[in-house]
Amino acid sequence: MMDEQTSEPGRHTRSPFRAIRAIDYTVIFVRDMAAMRRFYEDVLVFPLLRELSPNWIEYGVGSNTLALARPSRTAADAPTPTGSASLQMAFKVSAAEVDQCADELARQGVAPLSPPANQSFGHRTLFFRDPDGNLLEVYAEI
Repeated sequence: MMDEQTSEPGRHTRSPFRAIRAIDYTVIFVRDMAAMRRFYEDVLVFPLLRELSPNWIEYGVGSNTLALARPSRTAADAPTPTGSASLQMAFKVSAAEVDQCADELARQGVAPLSPPANQSFGHRTLFFRDPDGNLLEVYAEI
């Protein structure tokens, strides 16, 4: 079926969403704010940008903002089961820094899901979880 705004089937060439050029911030809905805050501040050492309230805390990650928040608009949603990841985030570093991050996680008592490894698709990866069970990856292109 041809879209009236396009010349190709299934293509939305005039969509206003084509103006999006970056993800400005990411919000993680948290179950345990204190544990998540300790993890992102003390283990990952993300710089605190601002704390708008005890329910909304923002960190700087490169040119992006990562916010920890207690659900408000989605408060009536069923919670993600404990032990289940709600999201996966990947943080890009150099190849040597992947191993350094693994060493720092071990020093902080955080067990990796898998140790640093070179993948067939050209990345060196390290996978681990935050206190709410979200999957985090530190990777480098190799």
